[in-house]
Amino acid sequence: MTTPTAPRYAGLDGLRAVAVLLVVIYHLFPAWFLHSGFVGVDVFFVISGFLITSLLLRERAATGRIALRAFWTRRARRLLPALAFVVTVSATLAWVIGGDVLVGLGRQVLGAATFSYNWTSIGAGASYFGSAEPELLRNLWSLAVEEQFYVLWPLLLPVLLLVRRPWLRALVALALAAASALWGFAVAGDALTRAYYGTDTHAFGLLIGVALAVGTGAGGRRPATGWTRVGMPVAGALALVALVAVASVPGGADLYPAIPLAASLLTAVVIAAATAPGAWLGRALDVAPLRWIGERSYGIYLWHWPLVVLVTLAATGAFVDTAIPVAAGLAAGVLTLALSAVSYRMLEQPIRRLGFAGAGRAVMARLRSTPVRRFGAIASLTAGLLVVGGTTAAVAAAPAVSSSEAVVEAGRQALTAASVAPAPPPGEGATGTTPPPDAAATEAAGAGATGTPGPEGVGGADAAATDGLSVPDADGRPRPPAPAAVDGTRVTAVGDSVMLASAAGLLARLPGVQIDAEVSRSMWAGDTIVQQLAAQGALREYVVVGLGTNGPVDAQALQQIYDAIGRDRTLVLVNAAAPRDWIPGVNSDLAAFAATHPGVVVADWAQAIAPHPDMLAGDRIHPGPQGGGVYADTVAAAIDSVANQRAEVRYQVELIRWAADEALRAAG
Repeated sequence: MTTPTAPRYAGLDGLRAVAVLLVVIYHLFPAWFLHSGFVGVDVFFVISGFLITSLLLRERAATGRIALRAFWTRRARRLLPALAFVVTVSATLAWVIGGDVLVGLGRQVLGAATFSYNWTSIGAGASYFGSAEPELLRNLWSLAVEEQFYVLWPLLLPVLLLVRRPWLRALVALALAAASALWGFAVAGDALTRAYYGTDTHAFGLLIGVALAVGTGAGGRRPATGWTRVGMPVAGALALVALVAVASVPGGADLYPAIPLAASLLTAVVIAAATAPGAWLGRALDVAPLRWIGERSYGIYLWHWPLVVLVTLAATGAFVDTAIPVAAGLAAGVLTLALSAVSYRMLEQPIRRLGFAGAGRAVMARLRSTPVRRFGAIASLTAGLLVVGGTTAAVAAAPAVSSSEAVVEAGRQALTAASVAPAPPPGEGATGTTPPPDAAATEAAGAGATGTPGPEGVGGADAAATDGLSVPDADGRPRPPAPAAVDGTRVTAVGDSVMLASAAGLLARLPGVQIDAEVSRSMWAGDTIVQQLAAQGALREYVVVGLGTNGPVDAQALQQIYDAIGRDRTLVLVNAAAPRDWIPGVNSDLAAFAATHPGVVVADWAQAIAPHPDMLAGDRIHPGPQGGGVYADTVAAAIDSVANQRAEVRYQVELIRWAADEALRAAG
């Protein structure tokens, strides 16, 4: 990112390598130790702020001015060729795969072309930290921030240079960095992705690099001292170790912008130490492997994310997540290195050296040269036309919404249609939600527990009619109960988007069921809803809770739900099925709770849907129409199992009574 006449700063290629490795490992192997490896982007920001400011200061010192057109032309030569290559090839491959990976692609391509990817993503409500259906070109948000910096900073630097003393300039830049970080703190509480993507809320790294450049006089020569040769490299090495430690902090996204800010400050220390005259740290960082990666770090960063999305999707049929197969991550890593090396040698360096016009003339010269060189030029032009055409086709074929959004919306529409349908007479079922049973029916419900039959008389008159009881034989002997079929008018269901996507199936399988489901709900939200329904007397005999998809289950929230429904109702906990690292813990906690609390049963959705991934949307979480039927059958089976157990207990009690009566009659 320097001009041909600009000095090469020792250690910065190696530091770029560290930065890109942090990000790549974080994305390709999210289950590994670099839980906050996204801070590699902040390392890049500090390097960019330092280098660009140093370059501009050196140019101004040498010529008395900043040649804006030449500066922006150099930036375009450096950035645009690799960017266009990655965008067009990735979009074409996405078109070949098809499906949810195309959602929002037109906006993404537009954002990449206009250097506004971060702001178009914010406007579309995209999430950087969401992994259910990640954007193909999501990593371009940071490139947009840097490009905006490249456009604006040469215009603003002369204003900063009105401050005469270097240390005061650095103080001004640090004050602006602090303002950006504080604004990031304020925004992150309500909108984490907005804070992370925003140029205003994520400019602190660039500004810290600016402060380092103007404060150390990086545009000119710095004298070598004993401290710069010995003490600073030691401090820089310790800062580098601390940087990797920061990148390993679990849950760093929830600490934004504290974690990226810490990484930015540590990066500034490393840069100051590595670029100090005579310092050994710069030479140590510039070992051949790190320097090779650092020189190609721009291409590596651009390629790694689209490739891991596409490779994982092609290999598993699912999007990237916390459980990317190691083989897919390795394949994406190898392809990233190969394609970035080809791009660096065959595209980026020639255009950087010759310029766009010069590169075009070179292609024309090849077309007039030997057959072999002509064939190579024709093949390159043909490949370029194909990927441009593929990008156009991909944008045109992009669906308006993802398959998961579609099935959730279908469930919402099913609930809406059911809520406006006329309610049927009591006992005849319904096509949608129905009013809660009257108080007498609620009081008649028994206190049976899951797997443990409750006292006789469980369920009231309606329950007795549908829970498998029958008229005794002619001799008065009780008959075995018929299989239970609990009516939906006795069921309240509270859940998240998985239940919402299954709404049509629930309404068909349990006519009259009362459903309250919404996107992104946690168990704590369910606790509040159940308590409100209980206070209104609106809870029915069977309460189904499906809230394990969006995060770990809190035992206190579960207990409060249990207490709210009371011992005269049955709690049915639907476990979770999703490619999320917390799901096994959720299902284990739900099973343990059911085992230790009477009146609780688990509906094993995870086991029921496991053999049928084709019944789920592209995110492998939300069920389609067939999957919704499986969800409904699983819930209904869990409810009916409770009713069957209670009916069986009643039958055994009545059988014992009949046998006792028969014995008394025989004895008398």
